[in-house]
This record gives sequence, C-alpha cells and structure tokens, in this order.
Amino acid sequence: MISTHGSRMTSAHYARMGEAECRRIHLATLEVLERVGVDVHDEKAREILAGGGARVDGLRVRIPEYRVEASLRQAPRRMTLYDREGRVAMRAHEYNTYYGGGSDCLHVLDHRTGERREPTVADVTDAARVMDALPELDFVMSLFLPKDVNQQIYDRYQMEVMLNNTTKPIVYVTPDFEGCQAAVEMCEVVCGGAEAFQRKPFAACYINVTSGLVANEEALQKCMFLAEKGLPMMYIPLNAGGVNSPSTTAGCMATMNAGILLGIVLSQLINPGTPVAVPGWNGGPYNLKTMVGNYVLADEQGVPTTMGKYYELPVFGLGGSTDSKLLDMQCGFETTVSLMTALLHGANIVHDVGFMDSGLQGSLQLLVMANEFIGFLRAATRGVVVNEETLALDMVEELGPTGDYLQHPHTMRHVREPFYSDLMHKGVYAQWEKQGQKSMEQLAAEKVDQILETHNTEPLAEDVQKTISDIVARELNWINRKSDG
Repeated sequence: MISTHGSRMTSAHYARMGEAECRRIHLATLEVLERVGVDVHDEKAREILAGGGARVDGLRVRIPEYRVEASLRQAPRRMTLYDREGRVAMRAHEYNTYYGGGSDCLHVLDHRTGERREPTVADVTDAARVMDALPELDFVMSLFLPKDVNQQIYDRYQMEVMLNNTTKPIVYVTPDFEGCQAAVEMCEVVCGGAEAFQRKPFAACYINVTSGLVANEEALQKCMFLAEKGLPMMYIPLNAGGVNSPSTTAGCMATMNAGILLGIVLSQLINPGTPVAVPGWNGGPYNLKTMVGNYVLADEQGVPTTMGKYYELPVFGLGGSTDSKLLDMQCGFETTVSLMTALLHGANIVHDVGFMDSGLQGSLQLLVMANEFIGFLRAATRGVVVNEETLALDMVEELGPTGDYLQHPHTMRHVREPFYSDLMHKGVYAQWEKQGQKSMEQLAAEKVDQILETHNTEPLAEDVQKTISDIVARELNWINRKSDG
C-alpha cells in the first residue's frame, strides 16, 4: 500500500478535474436524479427509496437532492478489510492504494505453452496462489471463470478455492443473488459466525450494475442484503459513452454518477454507515471504432476516481490491464499506464491486474510482471524522508569527496531500501548473455512455476474446509433441482 498524497512527505499525485468541474458534475447528477430518474428493477428497493422521500412511477425512481446529500454524509469515508487471520490488511480511504487481480476471464494465456485456452478450477487455484505469494498484490480475486464446473454456480467454486488458497482479503463477484448469499455464508464459517465476519470482514462483494440509469434486480438484491448485514460492497454502475449515455466525458460521468449515488442512498437508508466503494473507471466515451468494451482508454483515465475523491468515498479502481492479446509492447504500456494513473489519482482498491484482451483473457505471467511494475511505481512516487539520518551530513564530513562510501555502516543500514527488480535485467550485455539471454516474459513464467512449486497457504481447519465444501455441494443440488423443475 502507498499513500500518494500527504502533508509531511508529499509524493507524486494528479487530479484529472478540479473542484469546479467535480461540483458541476455533481449538480448535473442531482438534476438527472430529480428530473429523469433511474429505472429500479426491484420492488423492495423501490419501496425503501420511496420511504426515504423518492418519487416512484412504475420502475422509474426520482430521488430528491436532500436525500442524496444526507446519504453522502452517512456513508463511511473508509473501507477497512482484514486478512483471514483478523489483522487489518487494507485501509481503503483518502489516497491509500492497494492492488489485486480480477475475475472471470474466459481464457488463459498459458505461461508454459503460450497458448490461449479455456480455464479450469485448477487455473483459479493457481491464480489465487500466485496472487497470495506476490508481495505487491494486496488482495485476491478469482481471475478465471472455470469451464469444468456447472456454469450456473461457478462462483461458488471460485469462492471455495480463494478461501482455501489465500489469507489476503478477497473481492468476489457472483452472477446471481443466491451466489452472494452463499459467499457470505462461507466467509461467516471461516470467521466463526456472522457477527465476527461483520466486525472484521476479509471479503467484499463487487456488484455489477447494468448502467447509471438502469439498476438491475440482482445488483439491488445484493446491495440490500449486504447493507442489512453491514458488510462492505463495491457498487459499480458503468456507462458506455455514446451507447447508453452521452459520448462526452462529462455527460457520461454525470449519468453514471446518478446510478452510483442511487446505490449510496439505498444502502444508507437500509443501514447508515454501510461501507460502499464507488467506481474508478469508465465514465467516458466507449470505443465506437470497434464497439468493444476496452479496459484501457485514455479519455476516461482518472475521471470517476476524481469524483470519488470529491465525495471522499472509497474508490474501486482498475489497473494493470491491457487490451492486447500478447505480452508485447502494447501490453507493457497499457499495464503500466493504467497502474500509474490509478495510483496518481488515488484509487483505493485497484483490481483487474493481469487482465488482457478486453477482460477476456488472463495471464499469470502478467500478474508477476505487474507485481514488478507496481514495486517500481511505489518506489518512484513514494515520499522522500528528509531527516538527520537520511541527509547523512556527519558521514559526508567524515568521508569527504574521496572516501569509501560503499563499505560505510550508513550504506549498510540503507542498502536494501531501494527498489530492485527480479525481472528487469540491469546488468551489461555480457552478464545477460551469461544468464541465458532470457526475456522478462521468460523470467516471469519461471517465477510462476517457482511460486506454484513452493508457495503454500496455511490451510483452513478441516471442519471449516468440509463445511465450505458442503455449501458448494448444497448449491449444486439446488441448481440441479431448479433446472429439473
């Protein structure tokens, strides 16, 4: 984790918009919510919003300004996630930035063969273990959608795998409301009960919402369920500028923001103080040349994150991704720039590290390479400590212009502080040649294998493992009965 803004040790930072632009988008959002409204596809959600002062006309819900402002005051400024052992692992607020993988890629770029293939549960397991081992990744997601299990409940298998193969915080995604319930149930088993999980949550749900102006039933059900339990969530409506919203960045963001604020209102009406993270990507023009949902586009960079900073809410960002299909120059550029913009804008929980091909392909090699990029970026933007020890004036006076600084105790004390990459070769050509002339991609593949051969997570208690497995089996029986009925 690194904080990119500070008063005592200020480091690199950037804001895509100023206070005036954010304020104007906010006012436009309030106008959209009051005059146009959002289609809310759940009766219970409409009733709760109506009870809070909203006007309901069929599916359409219009929310007054006073209700939005009141809910923004109630929403927490931070989201604290713990590890599996109950230790604080992520304080997602202000400009603290944490990185992790993504979920549900339909293909694997196999690090051993270089082939693109469909993933299995074993790939989900490998991804969780790699993310657990990499020091610059702070949380875990499933990365792949396994094809060797029932596709209606694949997320239950993903959750079981993650719980068994990482101690880091987990961000989970479920295709249906029942999956969200099952995921929470599994987490409560690990924690020893619902109250224990609510007190120290180590997992948060990423809720996909149709768009800024359309709230789908499953997303609303998850939001209400999690709010009732006081559990953290990422409530993420996303717009495609020029497709379901204005193509201009400001218009796209204002309408997307309407759906975001509806989620804030709904959650706080149910349980004031429920932690909700808002999106840190999209909010800009879609790629109308290809009509493909790209993950790294220039115009949207930092816009929704800046709005999240305006509201002082936790931001669920995106970085470490590429739309390239290969581990090539485009991949390196887009992965790095998306990590950098998320960091400089202050996105708090940055997911989708290791994503390729517009989110359709995942790569364990790219996870390992991105881990190096993150280490470099954190070092490059870290605040500089200036004190008596770091100025080292006594050392300079002692050694003068020609002294041996290399062997001095001061150098020995600080020699391990700079960032040194395991994958970026910094020696001369002869050294690189002697070491096998390996590319970064080759070294990353070797590191993936090394992790998979040597890294193991402390296992859950056997009775906990069995209970989680029983929940997955129960869900399989339920979906089979539902399909037969």
